[in-house]
Formats: sequence, C-alpha cells, structure tokens
Amino acid sequence: MRRQKQKAVKGKRGILNGKKFVVCLLTAILVTEIVLGKELETNAVEKVNIDLFARAAVLMDGDSGRVLYGKEEDLILPMASTTKIMTCILALENGKPEDTVTVSSYAASMPKVHLGMRSGENYRLEDLLYSLMLESHNDTAVAIAEAIAGDVEHFAVMMNEKAKEIGCQNTCFVTPNGLDRTVQTEEGEKIHSTTATDLARIMRYCVMQSPKKEEFLRITQTGSKCFSDIEQTRSFQCTNHNAFLQMMDGAISGKTGFTGNAGYCYVCALQRDDRTFIVSLLACGWPNHKTYKWSDTRKLMEYGLENYSYQEFSPKSDLEQVNIHLGIAEDGNPFKERNVETQCELAQKSIRLLVRKDEKVIAQTRYEKQLDAPVKAGDPVGDMRFVLIDYTGKKYEIMRDKIYIKDSVEKIGFRHYLFYMIQEYAV
Repeated sequence: MRRQKQKAVKGKRGILNGKKFVVCLLTAILVTEIVLGKELETNAVEKVNIDLFARAAVLMDGDSGRVLYGKEEDLILPMASTTKIMTCILALENGKPEDTVTVSSYAASMPKVHLGMRSGENYRLEDLLYSLMLESHNDTAVAIAEAIAGDVEHFAVMMNEKAKEIGCQNTCFVTPNGLDRTVQTEEGEKIHSTTATDLARIMRYCVMQSPKKEEFLRITQTGSKCFSDIEQTRSFQCTNHNAFLQMMDGAISGKTGFTGNAGYCYVCALQRDDRTFIVSLLACGWPNHKTYKWSDTRKLMEYGLENYSYQEFSPKSDLEQVNIHLGIAEDGNPFKERNVETQCELAQKSIRLLVRKDEKVIAQTRYEKQLDAPVKAGDPVGDMRFVLIDYTGKKYEIMRDKIYIKDSVEKIGFRHYLFYMIQEYAV
C-alpha cells in the first residue's frame, strides 16, 4: 500500500515536473519572442547615422520642407555669413536694382572681409548684391541694410519678421552680415544665431518660394562680376567662392560663412531630375579644416539622391453616412431614421511626395457620426488628413481638408407627422 502511494506521489511529481518543464519552455519561448520583438522594433526605427564633421546639420526636401536627415538640427548656434542669404532676399524684395546706396561711415568701418568702400560713395543696389553674395563683404551688407531699412537695427527687425513668416522657430538676427553679436530681448540676452533646420528653411524660401527667387539664383550662380561706383571713380571685380557649384551636378545656390565663434558654416541647394535638396551645416570645423563643409555637403546630398524619390499615393478612406437626429427622411416619413452622405475633396485626390521606399502615406478621418437636425449642405462635420509615416515611425501631416454634409436635412415638426398621417389615411 505504501509502495503504491509512493509510486503515485512520484507519478504526480513527474507530471508536475513535466508541466514545469513545459511552462518553463513556453516562458523561454515567450521571453525570446519579446526580446526578439524589441530588437526588431529597435532595428525598424533606428535612425540613419551619417558620419559628419558638422556639429549640426540638416538635409531638407525643398518641395515640402520636410527634414529628411538631421543631426542636432534644433541646436541654436551662430551662423556667420550664411546670414547674408536673408540680407540678399530682403534687399531684392524691398528694393530695386537701380536704387542708389550711399555708404555711411559705419558701413565703411566694417572689418574684413570687406569691399573697401569709402564713406559718401554711391553704388547701385544690384551691384552690391554681387559683392554681398560672391565675396561675402561685410561693409556691403551694412550699406544694403541701411539703404533698405534706414539702419541696421530696423533691418534686423525685418530679418526676424521674415524668419517667423517662413516658419523659423529658433532664429535671432542681430546683424546683416553675420558677425558675432548679442542683443538684449524680453527673454534675456540672445546671440546672433539660428538652427540647422531654420537655416535650411531660409534657403528653401530664397530658391523655392520668394517672388524674387529667380533674381536670387541668378546672383548666386554668377561666376564673377565687375562693377564701379556710380561716379565711375573706382572699379571692382568679385569672384564667386561657392566651390560647391562645380562639385556636384545640379548645384544651384549656396553661401559660406565663418567667424571665430561660429566656425565654418554652409547652406546650399541642389536640383536634380525633379528633386530639390537643401543642406545646412553649422559649426563644421575651425581652421585648418575649411574643406570639411564640402565633404559633409556631398555626403548628405548623395544620401538624398540615393534614397529619396517621388511616389504617387492614393490613400483609401471610406466616408460613412452621418445620422441626423430628428431629420426628415427623403420620402417624408417622420418615423424613419435619416442618414446623409459626407464628402471631402481629399478623398478623391492622389498626392505626389518625395519619400524613401520604406515610408508610406495614410488617410485619417475624424468627424461626428450623429448630428441634430436641421443641417445644411456644406456644413462641416470633421476633417480628413493625409499623414506621412517616415522610416522611424514619426508622423507628418501633409494635407488636411474638411469633411462636410452633402445634402440639407430639415428638422421634423408636428406638421410633418400630421401631413404624413393624413397622406397615409387618404391612401
């Protein structure tokens, strides 16, 4: 009897041990799947890592303004003479080529790099824009700012207003030439600075959006320019120092910069096929590393050219009918529910976007499923959004449009019940 009990206990222990083994095995498999799942998820969202010298950098889609690659893209840093792209576009938009610029003593006192203008001399505004963009002359920048706004301080206000207008979030312009300087604001002391993202936005505006973009491109693409002061007493020749124009096919514009605080900076644009890429670099080395910016620019542009192309998207999204509470039915029956169709122009559209192969576009809808009568045709009930999901899983809203009621619906009243009952009784 005792032996039978011992065998039974051993049997139970065996079964229990077997169950424990199975549980342990399943747990091990489950843990493995969870761990592997995390690894797969991590790999799926791992950011591209491009080895760059610059402390901050951005590759931007010129068409949409989307940042395709960023390194410390929102870090606030001084930007040196890349500032002058804003000075140039403001001068083009607010002045005329034939305007006379009279040189002040303050403008003439600017340090090198300078044109060497003298106080009291007069120049055509257009000629000075070549001096500004080809040779990056500091005295020229101040003379232009004073001609457009009266003084440097008011011109800085114009620069900051334009920056906000085009979507810059972290830019503070103090000088028109990019020389290091601080200013006291309501938020405290700020330095002349921007971010890689904002600098790319400004270049995008200059070459893609400004009403004076063609003039900006013509100036920045010029190899050399000769001009004189208005009195024809002195002559000058300016040579373009933007070596990137000859480095890559499709390079259309760019501006270099350097100060002791900013280091080497650069911003440029490239168009190839139907794609436009903007690159901005801040703190890209100090002497003797002047060529770092060309290396970083090429890496970013090649990454964009190799990985991004235009694709057509037609996101599908079925719009449901909306129930109209106390809404009269189409046949006049007040005892029936009334549902009406909704419409949205985006639901019929396809969009063309610059994307990587592993990015997609989806449609998201948000609207009321029930409304109280009465309603009118065209009344908005919600919205539809086209959302881009990039390779990291980050979402960008591309388009948004209203969802609206297709037909008007009258509210049910006593007369509707009465009329319907009389009609039914007569039949």
